[in-house]
Amino acid sequence: MKAALLASTLLLIAAPAAAQSSPEDNDKAKFEAHFYELTPLKPGADFASSLKLPRGYRASVWASDLGNTRVMAAAPDGSIYVSRRSEADIIRLTDANRDGRADGPPTVIVNRPGLHGLTIHEGMLYFMTAREVFRAPLRPDGGIGEVETLMDDLPDAGQHLNRTLAVGPDKMLYISAGSTCNACDESSQENATLIRASLDGKSRRIWASGLRNTIGFGWHPRTGELWGWDQGIDWLGNDLQREEVNRLERGKRYGWPYVFEDGKLNPQDEPPGGITGAQWAAASTNPVLMHVAHSAGMQMAFHPGGGFGPDAGGDAFVALRGSWNRKPASGYELVRIRFDANGQATRIEPFVSGFMSRDGTGHYGRPCGVAVMRDGSILLSDDANGVIYRITYDGATGQAAALAPPAGPMLEQAARGNNVPLALTRPEARATSAARLTVSASAFTAGGTIPREQSEYGLGISPALSWTAVPGAASYAIIVEDPDGAAKPVIHWVAWNVPAGTTRLPAGLQERDRLSGGPLEGIMQGATGRGTVGWYGPRPPKGDRPHHYHFQVLALDRQLELSIGATRDQLLAAAAGHVLATGEVIGTYAEAERP
Repeated sequence: MKAALLASTLLLIAAPAAAQSSPEDNDKAKFEAHFYELTPLKPGADFASSLKLPRGYRASVWASDLGNTRVMAAAPDGSIYVSRRSEADIIRLTDANRDGRADGPPTVIVNRPGLHGLTIHEGMLYFMTAREVFRAPLRPDGGIGEVETLMDDLPDAGQHLNRTLAVGPDKMLYISAGSTCNACDESSQENATLIRASLDGKSRRIWASGLRNTIGFGWHPRTGELWGWDQGIDWLGNDLQREEVNRLERGKRYGWPYVFEDGKLNPQDEPPGGITGAQWAAASTNPVLMHVAHSAGMQMAFHPGGGFGPDAGGDAFVALRGSWNRKPASGYELVRIRFDANGQATRIEPFVSGFMSRDGTGHYGRPCGVAVMRDGSILLSDDANGVIYRITYDGATGQAAALAPPAGPMLEQAARGNNVPLALTRPEARATSAARLTVSASAFTAGGTIPREQSEYGLGISPALSWTAVPGAASYAIIVEDPDGAAKPVIHWVAWNVPAGTTRLPAGLQERDRLSGGPLEGIMQGATGRGTVGWYGPRPPKGDRPHHYHFQVLALDRQLELSIGATRDQLLAAAAGHVLATGEVIGTYAEAERP
């Protein structure tokens, strides 16, 4: 056996998802999976010239002997900042004499254990570990000033601790929080998501979910739409799950962990709470493009055009670090995502390859980071050998254009559902009968203070809620809103299909799409203002005057047919014309400033 080449085969057996089974199916689904790790090889001095690129492009070594080079960011002054996971630092590299190679040894800028993602925005360096986000001002000499901690409570990382971040055209911070596992029911709803946060870190919400590990993402230079490359589930065989290219939109789910690719159901697991795989698939958004399974997409960079190939503007470049769960191996290359004139992804094609040995048993590098330099050339980091390659185009002229995607698409999506009346004052909630409905909460009186344990500053458990029965009601729905919050109103709870015989909910309900058991059976919960499902407790800014929380209950003459993860507005649209009676109780909450 070769010294560093590991190869093994595992036959996995799993119960097939219900929607996939038929009388002819076996009672178990079988698939063969491989653990296949290539032998690390050292690239020679002339290795760059042997890399395969499209006609007119060439590769050269820009820097070497750097260690575990991971994510890169180009500063306006032309310097390059690189995170090194093993060394737990960020280094700065420059090419002051513009000879196509970095000058001298790198400068260490900052040290932090677990450091990985970084980005630069308006003179500030933002960087992160698995659970923390920091920022610091860039000094004229390329160093940084005082480091400020913006977040220290991101969810545990588990299997995918290499998180990334970027500032969008809307001047908001976007953070990729990968799953803790290969495929599981996460304990935190912020795992397997892309999070949108204010630049000071004081507010955040889930932008998109069902993303196993979207390390690479970015905004199209012309359209301003957000795109990401998601790494697929392991142990489903050589060709499953393929890597996904997704258009990432607010509130959408992208399948993981129960659905992947174009609606395939994961045979290893089923959704909780009695939701079927078909229902999960119906609520999930399919990828726009797919690529070879287990390629391990890493950093993504859009090219704005200029100083590179004549047709590069608007295309994205993604480093594929390479597989360990596929035989033959996949990845170990830089690929190009082609976009059409309308900014839509059309295909994925190889761009820089040759990092695998000819016999497919060894590798000369693990591509990881991608950055567009000021002159339009592209840098590609190899985290196995500490090399950064520079990709240029023969005859390129000018410099890279400013990367300034329009903010419109992100702002429009973020504003949906904001600055609207409270649910019960909207026409959709107008009652069709004279029936009365009285709502009460056991933990607070009408107009009284909501206990801290039910806030997000406390335990975040839902309060016990009860209401009077309405004759003829087929179901009840609940909407909790805070009109004093920034979104006006902030949505704290959306629930529907509460059974007609259920007029009381206990405290501490599960935060999941569908509840089950006894009087809770079949209750559905939808999206809150932070992008989660279930109860989202009060979380007004510290020091604010008390916010008012409207617990609104609607009695309906029917059950609602809504997809999982439905929004407040979708609930109200479906309820219109079917509301028998409404009622509410209002509680207040404020969080004092503490030293």
